[in-house]
Amino acid sequence: MHPFRSLVLFLLLAPMLCRAGNGDEQAVRRVLAQQSAAWNTGNIEAFMAGYWRSDSLMFVGKNGVTYGWTNTLNNYKKGYPDTATMGKLEFTLISVKQLSDRYVEVIGKWHLQRSIGDVGGHFSLLFEHIGGQWLIVIDHTS
Repeated sequence: MHPFRSLVLFLLLAPMLCRAGNGDEQAVRRVLAQQSAAWNTGNIEAFMAGYWRSDSLMFVGKNGVTYGWTNTLNNYKKGYPDTATMGKLEFTLISVKQLSDRYVEVIGKWHLQRSIGDVGGHFSLLFEHIGGQWLIVIDHTS
């Protein structure tokens, strides 16, 4: 292909490529907003919809590594047995970085406002585009 044609083609496609990445970031942000909304209604199962429903899901927390969607759900239910313990969740995103068309990395802070005492920490998430959805495949929360 002639170099001039390559340049023209690149200039025509570049805006579409940029929008695709921004759309992915917005989709990931929507997943996190949906998770927060579900948590704040006391619905841990709906909160878990943002996670990859697989035995290969990896959650890293204060007690080490947990594998699997069901095990992660059970840990959440054990650690947050009622709405007083769950409180109101707020995410503050520090960085949302598209690593490729398949992966997005998110770094942020979480905060639970609770009548029994507030808690919070930081997290890093790896989202993967699976079956037309952005899902958390690795969650490291402290």
